[in-house]
Amino acid sequence: MLFNYKTVDEKGQPVIGAIDAVSLDSAIAGLQRRGLTITSIHEAKAGGSLLNMNIAFLEHVSNKEVVILSRQLSTLFQAQVSALRIFRLLGSESGTKVLGKKLLEIADDLQAGSSISAAMMKHPKVFSEFYVSMIKAGEESGKLDETFAFLADYLDRTYALVSKAKSALIYPAFVVFTMVTVMILMFTVVIPKIATILIDSGQALPIYTSIILSISNLLVHDGVYLAIIAIILGFIFYKYIKTPKGHIAFDRFKLSVPYVGTLYRRLYLSRLADNMNTMLQSGIPMIRAIELTSSVIDNQIYKKLLADAVEDVKGGKAVSEALSGNKEIPGIMIQMMKVGEETGDLGNILKTLANFYSREVVTAVDNLVDLIEPAMIVMLGLGVGVLVASVLVPIYNISSAQ
Repeated sequence: MLFNYKTVDEKGQPVIGAIDAVSLDSAIAGLQRRGLTITSIHEAKAGGSLLNMNIAFLEHVSNKEVVILSRQLSTLFQAQVSALRIFRLLGSESGTKVLGKKLLEIADDLQAGSSISAAMMKHPKVFSEFYVSMIKAGEESGKLDETFAFLADYLDRTYALVSKAKSALIYPAFVVFTMVTVMILMFTVVIPKIATILIDSGQALPIYTSIILSISNLLVHDGVYLAIIAIILGFIFYKYIKTPKGHIAFDRFKLSVPYVGTLYRRLYLSRLADNMNTMLQSGIPMIRAIELTSSVIDNQIYKKLLADAVEDVKGGKAVSEALSGNKEIPGIMIQMMKVGEETGDLGNILKTLANFYSREVVTAVDNLVDLIEPAMIVMLGLGVGVLVASVLVPIYNISSAQ
């Protein structure tokens, strides 16, 4: 439950805020442990005014913010600054209100006696299960500074890779949007005006011109209905892929698309190797590392094969043996992991694999963009050319007949 409180600190300064506790007594005890004198405390009421409502999508913390935060935490822990002071400092100096609020809440929990991992666990939208598990391992090993450094490097690599893919697709998306917009304007504004002239001429129209005029007529008179149908179908598709069966089918489809499937596969392999390497370096046991890796990879096919691998490893198999036999895991990756297990250097092998597949993803994205850009321009030119030819040829025939 959430309790709003008004208190006075040891210096006599008023402190107002909220605390999450299982009961009123627990909330009071937590505030007293912080050295605060309570003047008022009551359970927070649900709802409230629109200005006070916490809207989920407005409380989003971006991956970039988490990357920067992890780097700051790593630097401050290496400087031997206390955890409470670190989170107070970063919370008060945060560039975004949402993240600052979360960090101050973590600081409050730390002052009340909570561990860092337990405090972070209360904010799953900011700190993933993978993130919290890494911090917990760092607390147990007494190497929090190294753990934050590992996390900062890992999140940096992941953010850079995803940003590269997203940025590379902006231009092709703009070209596609432009092409669709031009076509719709041509069919709904330009062609209907010319269609009147062609029909009034009484001349027999070529088959391709008749098709273009029919499409134009359909869009002009039934365009609204077609848009509504498209929205409904899109909503149904969105709901379907959110179901377990639909999610699996869509993830399998992504991997089966020529070239794009190869790009996704390399991205998932890069995440798999990078995640496992980062966790093994932080002292997380192999089985737990595989379990957490399956939660980070956003593909149900890979989640399933990693879940099966966990059971095999629990049964006594080596990781390379547990992952072998899956077509989504290349043979070369299995062989390199096997060598790493035999030499006791699996972490470095995974790091090498992660770097290799990261470079492969970047190269594949660059090649894909190099192919998409001219293809989209050619398609746009052909589309406009067909429309223009469908209109100009009949007009030329009419002029010639006169």
